[in-house]
Amino acid sequence: MNTLLLIGGLALLLLGGEWLLRAAVATAARWQVPKVVVGMTIVSFATSLPELITSVRAALEGYPDLSLSNVVGSNIANLGFVLGTILLFGRIQVQKSFYQFDWPLVFGVSLLLLFLLYDWKITQSEGIVLLLVLVAVMTYLIKFQPTVVVYEIPDKAPFKSWGWILFFMALGSLGLAFGSQWLVQGAVGLARAYDVSERIIGITLVSIGTSLPELVASGMAIAKKEQGISIGNLIGSNLFNILTVLGITAVIHPLRIGDAQLLAFDIWVMIGFAVILLPLVLFSKSLQLSWRQGLVLVICYVAYMVQTLA
Repeated sequence: MNTLLLIGGLALLLLGGEWLLRAAVATAARWQVPKVVVGMTIVSFATSLPELITSVRAALEGYPDLSLSNVVGSNIANLGFVLGTILLFGRIQVQKSFYQFDWPLVFGVSLLLLFLLYDWKITQSEGIVLLLVLVAVMTYLIKFQPTVVVYEIPDKAPFKSWGWILFFMALGSLGLAFGSQWLVQGAVGLARAYDVSERIIGITLVSIGTSLPELVASGMAIAKKEQGISIGNLIGSNLFNILTVLGITAVIHPLRIGDAQLLAFDIWVMIGFAVILLPLVLFSKSLQLSWRQGLVLVICYVAYMVQTLA
């Protein structure tokens, strides 16, 4: 049964990523806004639904470490596993606005989470603070976000109707949400059989499973030359994971750290991946991320996984 959930979940993830990407590209054309903005808002929210669903359910069922490790692990996976894997097969060229605004934002929100967790919990009031920061960030992105990606191909397809866009957006979001849910259920079911700790499950199987929507959506975006959506999705997803997922989860049910390793090690690795992203961009040729940077990220992620499972 667990194996069937894994296979069925992966199939739904692939379909959901394709449907959501179609809707996102059509939305960018209709609104006449940079695709990176669409990637950092609509696509990021939809691909963060698995983390949101998983974290809320885990908190309500009395597994706070699973909620927190899911978000921390997913952010690590987004920059190490997802971005690294994508760069092994494609290139992304960015402008200086990436390190002037987008990187400081991801780094700053990561530090905010570290600050909130230093008392080993996230209260309901702190969850509200995270949601208010989200509103401020999204308002700025929609109104003032500069172009991050240098090259975006023009849309050759005619404008789609809003009915078509909403249908595929809903279809894609449902595919990603239920697909990752099945995949996680199957993975956790297999892991429970081997008596693995709650934190390890969250950091590894659950975080990787809930990061697959980002991998699928961003990978398809790169394949279709929609670079703005790809990098915007990854940046936005990390922001949504902290601000939206933990914000909403904490408002519904306050979170408290049970495993000291989550605060002593995992969250510092998450911040470390955000830190390493800046020199990888600055020291790359013409601010172009390629397979070399991807290899560094993947190696760092594999090293983290080995250390976690050791």
